[in-house]
Amino acid sequence: MVPTPINEKALTRTLLDVLIRAGLITVLVLFCFEIFRPFRDLMLWSLILAITLYPLQTRLMRRGGHKPGHVATLLVLAAIVILMVPIYLLGTSIADSVERAMVLVKDGAFHVPPPNAAVADWPLVGKPLTELWLQASTNLPDLTAKYLPQIKHFSLGLLSKLAGVGMGFLMFIFALIIAGIFMAYGEGGSRSAVQIAARVSGPAKGPKIALLCTATIRAVALGVVGIAFIQMLLVGLGFVFKGVPGAGLLALAVLLLGIMQLPVTLITLPVIAFVFTTEGASTGTIIFAIYVFVAGLVDNVLKPLLLGRGVDVPMPVILIGALGGMVSNGIIGLFVGPVVLAVGYQLFWQWVQDRPDPEPQQGPLP
Repeated sequence: MVPTPINEKALTRTLLDVLIRAGLITVLVLFCFEIFRPFRDLMLWSLILAITLYPLQTRLMRRGGHKPGHVATLLVLAAIVILMVPIYLLGTSIADSVERAMVLVKDGAFHVPPPNAAVADWPLVGKPLTELWLQASTNLPDLTAKYLPQIKHFSLGLLSKLAGVGMGFLMFIFALIIAGIFMAYGEGGSRSAVQIAARVSGPAKGPKIALLCTATIRAVALGVVGIAFIQMLLVGLGFVFKGVPGAGLLALAVLLLGIMQLPVTLITLPVIAFVFTTEGASTGTIIFAIYVFVAGLVDNVLKPLLLGRGVDVPMPVILIGALGGMVSNGIIGLFVGPVVLAVGYQLFWQWVQDRPDPEPQQGPLP
């Protein structure tokens, strides 16, 4: 057979057409991303909430026989009502703590006690820490004037973080409303997710990948973020009702430790010791100590119930996701970061373990 000559002009024209189409598609994708980027975190958080709450919606629909839109609306309204009361109390406590600190500094009533003699014997930092501490206890105004730029920078950073927390909770409410809209069209959204996954990974692997992503989102959202949020509410309300100074900030620290999978007793035990030191042993302090201590250990009961039903994700993945998300996107990133990184982790390891079967080796030809 005579080989067919290659038409170089046709090949060049075809390659040029492919490059032009790829360039136009790239430009369109970049424009779409720029338009969508301001709403990225909000929509991502809404999608996570919708996937997490959708099983509850299906249960309520089976029992009551109501329409998906009605059940989703009731869930969103109930969640907003339940969350607004503790969030309002914690926000008021944060504002009161900051206001009290500012009043103490302005009136000059804030006094630093002198350091203990044993502090000077600490290795490396003992002597400089003692000198700084002693100067703060004897002449705080001069020390404040000396480090005024650093204090100003820290104060502005703290205020911006507090403002970010408020905006984060406000965004959470909006995300919850949008999640209700997603849940109202849950069946269609589920079919669309499976179709997209099947188009990307093939008809055989697509449904499995969609199921894996859903299970991972629910496991991390319920077993990590949800438990940390419950702990923050329980412990924070105990701090607020007891009148612990800085109760709102301490509650936020409880939330951070819970997401990082660190023991909340790092905060509850010092607070209990502080209450006993300042108020003494009484019926109220004993009840407060028992309640706060038990609330700090509630994750040991909830984790086997919630996280055990989903996909196991190593603690370093959750920790990196929480820290990276908080640094990049603030309080919302603290919630979204672990979920997104956990999904990526599970997809990566499924890709690693999903190796094609080796071709059977043929024996030697006779």
